[in-house]
Amino acid sequence: MTTMLSNDARILRGAALWAAPVGVLALVLSGVLAGGKGLVGALVALAVVFVIFGLGFWALMRLTRDRPQTVLMAGLLVYAVQMLLGGVFIIAFRHTSLFNGRAFGFSLLATLLAWVGGQVYYTLRSKTLYVDPGPRDES
Repeated sequence: MTTMLSNDARILRGAALWAAPVGVLALVLSGVLAGGKGLVGALVALAVVFVIFGLGFWALMRLTRDRPQTVLMAGLLVYAVQMLLGGVFIIAFRHTSLFNGRAFGFSLLATLLAWVGGQVYYTLRSKTLYVDPGPRDES
């Protein structure tokens, strides 16, 4: 069982706090503009975004737990996979009859971008040391 560092928890919470209002707005707009199927599409999009990014964040913590020197490489890999999965979902469900594909796609894209923006913002604000400064040897 991995424990989440306080900085990681703050970043995850911040990303979710940025994505949640955008998701709610997407729900409202989808419901108003596309009816019940639009609302269902937006709900599915929100679920997809929160699952993809929640699991991606967990994977990043897991990959870098014992190897902090791999943070950049692992972060870029996880980000690329998340963006690819987002695109795959948009393409896969664009013509579905289960819900409104346009509402799904726009809701997923807007929420995904809000999540990434929140994650970047809170990562930059976290001021996490990636190098142990240790004692200086002044000989």
